[in-house]
Amino acid sequence: MINARGPFTPLGVSRSPAEVREAVAEALGGFAVIEDLQAAASEHLARVSGAEAGTIVHCAAAGITLAVAGFMTSGDPAKAARLPDPVGMRSIVLLPTRHEVNFGQPVSQPIRLAGATPVFLDGPELQDAGQFAQVVERNRPACLVLVSSRLTRGPDYDLRQLVQTARSKGVPVVIDAAAQDFRIRELVATGADLVILSGQKYLQGPTAGLIAGTRAAVDAVRAQEKGIGRAMKASKEAIAGTIAALQIRETLNMQGWREEQDRKLARFLNRLNKVSGLSATAEADPTGLPFSRAAVSVAPRLNAAALVQGLRAGTPPVHVMEHQLGENRIVLETVELMERELDMIVKRLSELIGQSGGKGL
Repeated sequence: MINARGPFTPLGVSRSPAEVREAVAEALGGFAVIEDLQAAASEHLARVSGAEAGTIVHCAAAGITLAVAGFMTSGDPAKAARLPDPVGMRSIVLLPTRHEVNFGQPVSQPIRLAGATPVFLDGPELQDAGQFAQVVERNRPACLVLVSSRLTRGPDYDLRQLVQTARSKGVPVVIDAAAQDFRIRELVATGADLVILSGQKYLQGPTAGLIAGTRAAVDAVRAQEKGIGRAMKASKEAIAGTIAALQIRETLNMQGWREEQDRKLARFLNRLNKVSGLSATAEADPTGLPFSRAAVSVAPRLNAAALVQGLRAGTPPVHVMEHQLGENRIVLETVELMERELDMIVKRLSELIGQSGGKGL
């Protein structure tokens, strides 16, 4: 298949480079002291993110559960052993209503898996220090969970401001930023106690969740390994592959990478605009990721949803982003696609439109 939808979990997320595949294979062929691997991963995560420490868990969703559990227990082994029974612990987790995104499950579900209860907040309660203080006094929360994602609904909040407001009231903050690994330094710099990433997205690693933050908060997450975290542990090959992916990111020429992405997208847009009935432009990522996507407006005589169905029905099937179909638009992400795959997409679109005779595909 051709994945022009981006690092979407049901489509296998991303392609791992040779260095990552080799690191995974080597780990599978031998033994390792997991604690030593985790220590090495922490050093790499700290360098890439600017955080004090880091750890690897099974996936980003597991990271949410374990981050919340860490703040509920403060790393106390006896409390960690009792979860998800929250008796005697602060178990309220504050979550902005707009940040209750669904990435295959709602964000509130991994929060509940820790034994916590999410309390949803709207704008004034978050942005007005006085109202936020009342919320804190009323709920005595374990933490505030924020989400950095293009899936958040409505105008987004200033994450740095929310973090500072929460921290001023003694409330620790977790930022779920699964696909935002390119922005990790920016997110850590907000002052959040923990930032959670997916190792599979643009980092192109194996299945893994990356957690970066203060040493105390990371240690509290690690303490869950003798509790509910046992079911969410990272394997030796996942940690080894993640370290390889982090090493690649540490040496990446970001300016050169961005320029190559821009060139690839520009060539793709030029070809799309030669297809009758299509008008393609570059659309910047709404969260500030360092690349744009191809936004393709489909002529009124054609049907974007039918084109998407036609792309998916072909050989190989082509998957695209569908969130703008209501506007008769298709969005395609080109970051991990090869030139020959982009050529195939253009050819297939041209064929589908040609088959319709221009009469309302």
